[in-house]
Amino acid sequence: MAMLAIIVKASSAGPFLFRQNRIGKNGEEFQVLKFRTMHFHTGSNPGAFITRSGDNRVTPMGRWLRKWKLDELPQLVNVFKGDMSLVGHRPDMLKYMQTLTGQDRNILYFRPGITSPASLKFRNEEQELARVPAQEMEQFYLTNLLPQKIHMDLDYAERATFLTDCRILLQTALSVLWRHRGQR
Repeated sequence: MAMLAIIVKASSAGPFLFRQNRIGKNGEEFQVLKFRTMHFHTGSNPGAFITRSGDNRVTPMGRWLRKWKLDELPQLVNVFKGDMSLVGHRPDMLKYMQTLTGQDRNILYFRPGITSPASLKFRNEEQELARVPAQEMEQFYLTNLLPQKIHMDLDYAERATFLTDCRILLQTALSVLWRHRGQR
């Protein structure tokens, strides 16, 4: 991780870590940590919090980090702090979590994680978002992708065991190592 931090810092201006407030267990905010993959001070245009394949805000090193999911490694600090677990729904921003209604809000009872069944299914979410016109991207995320991910992860969380978590971790590792075989 130290080597990646140095490479990120040397490859583009700005800090090596990206910090963003996300919603965790019981709706509490925490700062998620990632290696920075975008140019620093990218502005705030509509949909700026959602990234699609080909986004020019992503640095060349950032593309490589995202491809191999190495930008997620600093989240191990979030796991050690107790903000996240290894397996659990991906933490999202308040503006998106506030759109949840009904039983979907039950996801807030669970600790978010680095990987989950929905993370595996939507591993190539950026390519899926690239098929949607830029001005419709955020709405597509809110009405299509987010509900699917929440339902998958709620279903998983309600029946998760140590062994099923181990299976998800193994599937995640395999999906990163063999990402070019059957990409979804």
